[in-house]
Amino acid sequence: MQTILDPSDNPSMGFLVDRKSEFIGSACHIGNQDEALDFVEQVRQANPKARHVCHCAVWGPEGHTSERLSDDGEPSGTAGKPILEVMRRQNLTDCVVTVTRYFGGILLGSGGLIRAYSSAASLALKAAHPARIATSRRYRISVAYPDHGPLLRLVESVGGSVAEETFTDNVTLTYDIPLNKTEEFSSSLSNLLQGGALPTELETVQSPVPLT
Repeated sequence: MQTILDPSDNPSMGFLVDRKSEFIGSACHIGNQDEALDFVEQVRQANPKARHVCHCAVWGPEGHTSERLSDDGEPSGTAGKPILEVMRRQNLTDCVVTVTRYFGGILLGSGGLIRAYSSAASLALKAAHPARIATSRRYRISVAYPDHGPLLRLVESVGGSVAEETFTDNVTLTYDIPLNKTEEFSSSLSNLLQGGALPTELETVQSPVPLT
């Protein structure tokens, strides 16, 4: 499956005007339903005069995904479901798409609404930063501050991602490395730290890997 990397404070966006109604698509990465609902509320607060803020969210691993969608007052099946279909066609998970409508005074009909919501969702996702979901191994390590930057670059170089950072006397990183890159990463890490700190292996996780 795939996802997008855009965070909730900087979502990808797409814009569409159809018969004077403005449709604004927004999309971001989420990890669960609560994060999806928080983003929807964020969009509502940013658009207090909008007539509708419709959305669809999908999260969870392949074969066990959960979905939530809302027409937010539009005729049933004309907003949330079309957004969901766009997400399904792209095999997406762990993301939410909202489409905000400013009503222009002209009714679009069911077919027009379906096309408009689908198009706005597609435009927002086209502007997003895509990633594939990979099985990764999670590690934790504590390093000195001078090693922090080089370690981040090393994680990025093998398509890994940082899950958490804690800054005290040293820097403690929790990071995910794709399974097919763990040996390569381990060798490079040993060279970087010259036999110093060793990572602790934590668990196997599903994590996003940017598409190049």
